[in-house]
Amino acid sequence: MRLFPSIVLAVLLAALAGCDQKPKSTTEQIKDKVNDALDRRPNEKLRDAAEDVRDGVKAAVKDLKAAAK
Repeated sequence: MRLFPSIVLAVLLAALAGCDQKPKSTTEQIKDKVNDALDRRPNEKLRDAAEDVRDGVKAAVKDLKAAAK
């Protein structure tokens, strides 16, 4: 009985993994960068916070790699 939920979860995850976002065109990328610079994107504060976290994680990984050498 405990196997069934695991199988359902695996099938759902496989289905979701197959759903890719359409890549943005160059025009959309430029528009997004301009809106980012002017703080006009939807949910700007949330996006800025996520970008700060991403940058912090990248810096931490870089520091860990440097310390491991």
